[in-house]
Order: sequence, then C-alpha cells, then structure tokens
Amino acid sequence: MPAWEFQTRNDAGLIALAGDWLTRSDVHPPEIARLCSNLAIRQVGFDISGLGRWDTTLVAFLWDIKRAAAAGGVVFDDSALPASVRQLLSLLPAARRTPRAEARIPFHALAWTLTHASDVLAEVGAGTMLIVETLAGSARLLLGRARFRAVDLLSDLLDAGPRAVAIVATVNFLVGAILAFIGAAELRQYAAETYVANLVGVASVRELSSVVTAIVMAGRTGGSYAARLASMRGNDEVAALRVLGVSINEFLILPSVVSLCLAMPILYLLGCLTAILGGLAVSTLSLGFTAVQYLRQTHDAIPLADFVFGAVKSFAFAALIATVSCRMGLKAAHTARAVGDAATSAVVANILGIIAIDAMFAVIMDARGA
Repeated sequence: MPAWEFQTRNDAGLIALAGDWLTRSDVHPPEIARLCSNLAIRQVGFDISGLGRWDTTLVAFLWDIKRAAAAGGVVFDDSALPASVRQLLSLLPAARRTPRAEARIPFHALAWTLTHASDVLAEVGAGTMLIVETLAGSARLLLGRARFRAVDLLSDLLDAGPRAVAIVATVNFLVGAILAFIGAAELRQYAAETYVANLVGVASVRELSSVVTAIVMAGRTGGSYAARLASMRGNDEVAALRVLGVSINEFLILPSVVSLCLAMPILYLLGCLTAILGGLAVSTLSLGFTAVQYLRQTHDAIPLADFVFGAVKSFAFAALIATVSCRMGLKAAHTARAVGDAATSAVVANILGIIAIDAMFAVIMDARGA
C-alpha cells in the first residue's frame, strides 16, 4: 500500500514516500501550501528510500503537489525522484490552468439580418434555378430528348402511386368520418343533420382531401426523396455523375418530379372518394341516412369544377414536394447524420409550403366565387 509522511529537515520540508504506488490506490496529497506556511518552509523535497513499485498513480500524486507548491510560492525540489518520474513531470504544466473566459461576440441586429437575408436569397435563387432546369427537362421529356432511365421513372411511379394508396385512403377515410361526427354534433343544434353529406363532400373535395393527401405524401415520399439524394451525395455518387457529364436534374430529379405530379391528382381523387365513404359510414350507422340518400345529396352539393380545382391544387402540391425534397437532399452535408437532417428539413419545409399554397388557392377560389 502507498504511504507518505511529511517531515522537516533544517529549513526544508521533506515528503517520505513508501510502499507500492500502483493503480487503484487511493492517496491524497498533503496541503503543501498550508504546511509550509505554518512551518516557515520555502522548499519541499522527497525521500524515496522506502519507495517500491510505482506507475502513473505516483506521477499524479506528485503532479498535484507540484501544482500546489507553485500556487503557494514553495520551491519544488524533484532531484531525489527517479529520472523517469522527473521526465514525466516535466511534460505536465507546473501551475493550475484557469479556464479562459469565452469571448462574447456582440449581437448586431443589422449584421444578423443581412446574413440571414443573404442566405434566404441564395436558397431562393438555387431553388428557382432547380425549378427552371426541371421545367426545361420536362420540355425535353415531352420531345423525347430527356436522358434518364425508364426503370427509375417506373420505380418512382410505383412508389408514389400504388404503394401510397393504402395510407392515403386510410387517412382520408378517417378524416371524412371525423368530419361527419363533428358536423353532425354541430348541425344537430339547428336541426340540420341532413346537411352532413354536403359538409363532408364540399370540405373534402375543396380543401381537406388535397391538403391531407399532400401532407401524407410530404412525409412519406418527400422525405424518401430527400434521404435518397442525401445518401447519394454522402457516397459521392452525385459528384461522380457530374464528373461523367450527366445532368443531375434530368437523371435524378426529373423522374421523381414527373412521377409525383402524375400520381398526386389520382391520389387526390381517391382521397375524395374515401373521405366521402367515411362520412357515409358514419351517417348510415349513426344518423339514420340511407346510402342512396347520402350519395345523391353529395352529388348535388359538389360541382365538377371543384374536382378540377382540387386536382390542379394537388398537382401544385406535388411539384412543390418533389422540388423542395430534392433540393434538401442535394444540399445535404457529407455525413451520415445529414441524411436524417435532410429528410426532416424536407418534411417541415413541404408542410409549410403546402399550407402557404393552399392559402393562395383559397384566395383564388374566393375571388372566383365572387
């Protein structure tokens, strides 16, 4: 077991070390500054005649004493210590380092505003260029000159269309059922339960089905697009395609945009149908409607122009989701974490964009009705 003893010889302090100083030994250094000040000692040395085996435990013990001696103005005499110990101690700082206070950067509102404004403008410019290049690629696609693999387009169509049917239908069916429940509870106060079919049909066709379908696709397909491109960027596949002279917009982005723009209007119509069926289920089971009565009233309440307007809105949502998701994926960093960050950013940006575009379409719809 390690041991030490503080002794005095003439006008110097002496620490006698004894035993084996090995790892897992619990040894506390003496309070050198206090002892030396009480005994008027200005120097401390060591006696290693009883010292056995040692490792870094001894070095740590001596380092604590060395720093305490430096803080108290006491001379640390290590001449009696083994040469290897002196060499190790020479590599360690003699004084305790106080953490340096972090320099506080003053906040300048104008500089902060200009910096973020420039970032936003740069992002808007990059997004605009991506849209322009995608439109140019679409024009070349119509002329049969676009360069991409047909298998990629078919794969994206399958992913954005048939594979999304189940979740889109389920969510819209539940939204229609919930809308029927809430509408019936409110309309019952005015003895107007017969207008539940009108409420569900008009709300679904004009607003809810397009928005709900777009949000579902933003989370499902938009996040997938962003993660895929971010992963390809992290693996330097995007850089390799650019080196080969392959257009990234045509080869990677155009199939995703085209497939989602083709699938979204169809998914919107499917969402309208399932939302109406959800309202039908609630109305027939809880409100005493017959299926024929409910469907006839829904047919009379919804003009064909509302379906066309909703399909156009769904097309705009699809273009937004595909473009924003691909942009988020292409600007991701070359790290594994960037894949998840790109998917998250794409979903958040798409949802905000969907709400903003829906608000603009609502204004257009109101102006048209006026």
